[in-house]
Amino acid sequence: MKITIYGCSTRQAMSDDWQFEVPTTGSKHLPPDARYMEALSSQGYGFEVAIADLVDNSIDAGARDVVIHFLRDEDRLVSLLVIDDGKGMTDEELDVAMTVGGRRDYASEALGMFGTGLKSASLSHASAVTVVSKTRRTRAVGRRWLMERAVNGYQCDIVAADYAQTLIDRYAQRPITWQGTVIRWDGVKNFPRNGGGGQTDRYLHRTINRLGLQLGLYLHRFLARDDFNITIAVEDVNTGTEYMNFGVEPLDPFGYPVPGHADYPRRFTVDLASTLPVSLDAHVWPPKSTLDGYKAVGSVLDRQGFYFYRNNRLVQAGGWNNFRQPDQHLSLSRIVIDIPPHGSDVFRLTVKKEGVEVSPEFVSALEEARDAEGRRFLDYVADAESVYREARKRAGTTRKAVIGPGKGFDPAVREAIEDELPLLPGEEPIAIRWQSLDNSLFFDVDRDNRTIVLNHHYRSAILGGRRGGLNDAPTLKALLYLLLHQVFEKEYSGSREKDNLQLWQSILVAAARTELERMGDDD
Repeated sequence: MKITIYGCSTRQAMSDDWQFEVPTTGSKHLPPDARYMEALSSQGYGFEVAIADLVDNSIDAGARDVVIHFLRDEDRLVSLLVIDDGKGMTDEELDVAMTVGGRRDYASEALGMFGTGLKSASLSHASAVTVVSKTRRTRAVGRRWLMERAVNGYQCDIVAADYAQTLIDRYAQRPITWQGTVIRWDGVKNFPRNGGGGQTDRYLHRTINRLGLQLGLYLHRFLARDDFNITIAVEDVNTGTEYMNFGVEPLDPFGYPVPGHADYPRRFTVDLASTLPVSLDAHVWPPKSTLDGYKAVGSVLDRQGFYFYRNNRLVQAGGWNNFRQPDQHLSLSRIVIDIPPHGSDVFRLTVKKEGVEVSPEFVSALEEARDAEGRRFLDYVADAESVYREARKRAGTTRKAVIGPGKGFDPAVREAIEDELPLLPGEEPIAIRWQSLDNSLFFDVDRDNRTIVLNHHYRSAILGGRRGGLNDAPTLKALLYLLLHQVFEKEYSGSREKDNLQLWQSILVAAARTELERMGDDD
């Protein structure tokens, strides 16, 4: 094969041709297209993350009480509001807050950074966001972004003054006293379209549970204070009936009663050439903990590693940030890193404040990090692993490593399996899904795509007529995983395994058909 190299023949000629500065002849103003609002609202904000971003603004405003209020009209959810008793905003300050990319002077301890959170978080989940605010010395003012008007020229509506005051008065003493802010979402995209049949109640139960865990975890340092509270409530707008009202509890990912290793927690120092040293507080959780602070923070592999805080707000819960791969044997390892004010060149926070990018310099320096006694950070990693291994030995049994469960299994099921069984490293997990199959089959095994396929024909029977979802039928799926995971761990199936598959098919098809017949009889 002939390779031709194009370019100058000498190093000197190449140096003469290259310009290290790009020459320019002037500049021109290029304002963003109005469709930028649509792009801003499509950043993939999760519902709980979006609400947490709004609560961040409340904390920055000095709020002591924040209320997250779901409003329903009988079975239909109509609006979601976040109300706080912070210092409020004047007319001019509200304009800045509602301006896309509007910048203000953030205090050094503020949680806000980019000037986009309120708009992008809200319009990711609602077709309209209204903000009404009042300071101690100014009247109530309001602005509204309606998505269809925003994408047609950045037209932000001015809320009528009397309605702005009415909305502030609606939440007088709960929690607004002399000042405060109300953020109202309308046309919330993931609200059930038809709330009948208990859909609204199920949605609220599921969503509020997740939201409470999210806020409890990421704002646990604030919630642990005596002077800060978050309340989640549900009210019927017609009757005034309050269906639910409870305070969010802090979920401390380091709230163990006794450490898993007597030498920890221990502080290590990372020396960096580009900036001041950074401190790491290394912890080892006790094995087999059932506390929410341990089990509710992601899967076994997700919840180990670094926990980054910025101004007391947790911005990343777990992960090794390219230092190493997650390992089941390190599931007890958690490290606190409070991002220092001087760390902008080392730690880069994502816009949604749900992750941190670290510099290669920091990752390399971890190899040499030491505590005050000269003990290495790498020794801590080995200690955390040994605690896990010793706990397994004391259990008296050694279980064979398996390929773990993946998409389609409920997170609680995945977590239980990962807690109980060692995982084969580097293996793609086993997925499970529903699709159309011949009715003589209850399931199929797709070894190439590492997937257990369930026959959609029998789904309604298994779910008892309930609406299905990605992680539905957790009991059935868990049982099928226990039956079938070994099929994916072997290169081929022998006659005994094939006979077992046929046996399980026959029995499960018979059971599912019986369920379908009973559903027909009930009708």
